[in-house]
Amino acid sequence: MNILVLHQYFLEEDGSGGARFNEMSRIWAEMNHKVTVLAGMMPDHTGKKRNEYRRKKFAFKKQGPVNVIRCHVSEFYNRNFLGRFFGYFTFCFYSLWAGLFKLKGKYDLILVTSPPIFLGLTALIISKSKKIPMVFEVRDLWPESAIDTGVLRNRLVIKLAYWFEKFLYNKSKLINVLTPAFKDNLIENKLVDPKKIIYIPNAADFRLSDNLVKTFDPMVLRTQKNTIDSFVIIYVGAHGLANGLHQILDTAELLADTNVMFWLIGKGMQRNLLISESKRRKIKNIEFIDPVPRSDVFKYILASDIGASVLVKNDTFKTIYSNKTFDYMSCKKPVLLAIDGVSRKMIEEADAGIYVEPENPKDFSNKIRFCMKNQELLKQQGENGYNYVKKHFDREMLAKEYIEKLKSIS
Repeated sequence: MNILVLHQYFLEEDGSGGARFNEMSRIWAEMNHKVTVLAGMMPDHTGKKRNEYRRKKFAFKKQGPVNVIRCHVSEFYNRNFLGRFFGYFTFCFYSLWAGLFKLKGKYDLILVTSPPIFLGLTALIISKSKKIPMVFEVRDLWPESAIDTGVLRNRLVIKLAYWFEKFLYNKSKLINVLTPAFKDNLIENKLVDPKKIIYIPNAADFRLSDNLVKTFDPMVLRTQKNTIDSFVIIYVGAHGLANGLHQILDTAELLADTNVMFWLIGKGMQRNLLISESKRRKIKNIEFIDPVPRSDVFKYILASDIGASVLVKNDTFKTIYSNKTFDYMSCKKPVLLAIDGVSRKMIEEADAGIYVEPENPKDFSNKIRFCMKNQELLKQQGENGYNYVKKHFDREMLAKEYIEKLKSIS
């Protein structure tokens, strides 16, 4: 098959963040399928455009066996909400231009992953132009997530957003959802034809974690970070409004009498505010770490005692699986989970961690004190989580299942 993927956040080779489609596309290419990705020009760790993309709107790259066309994204992307929307639309425009005028050859389908949902229109136009089916992947329920976090408030805009979402679902040949709750929502609330829906969830990257376990000594990093005697809790991911990292600041204050250290790795619109607030409150047991390449992220996870998955408290987030949760589990680390719903159900079914009530710092701190006193339990939960995701959420296994579903429509 010749597959065209439209994904704004497809990682650079040295990038940090969710690598779902980097791994999926690599596996598909190694299965002798041809994969081309229309991706955004991802910024460097400072949030600025990389030097290689200066004064460029397009860049053709080869990332392993995968062909990638990087398309311009506005540098205003991480400044504020208006900048983020402008970033979305610049990518939509330039990826559409690339899809219509930069691509050569015949493709069997276009697979677009959302959010941002606006990319669906870009994919649809390319789909119609090239006369190929469109597959729409739902990584997050939208516009619900935007409404619940206060990004969308205007009633007319919300009404248009729901109409646009329904329009895209109707035009898609297949719709992939990342959690069972998404599937239920699309069928029951959005009246999507169940025959259109497939379920290929987020997954664990064992290729990276298993290799590092053999070659990396976590104590080296802990020595460098002066945390040999600390109980290290790691958070890896976005520092945005929806992530609710203010609750980690509040929890850290309640644990000032302990040897707990929080490592927060990532970037986002709230990061500078969180750093300033941490300094203002003189919180000493949090270290903000700039984004690092994905392989180094796993080194930090292996050097920690427990991984935190955190979101603000709202019903929409009860439907999601967090990428970072799978990363922790693949490294045999228990999960401190401040997300209710399907994520909680998975962790409790696997006996792979401890649930914390979202936005409840007292509960957060009490559960951490419990963890510190029960190290053997944490070790067993880490093993449980690893075995559970190895059985149910192995990315290579799921990538092969995904490609079989795609073959059915090509």
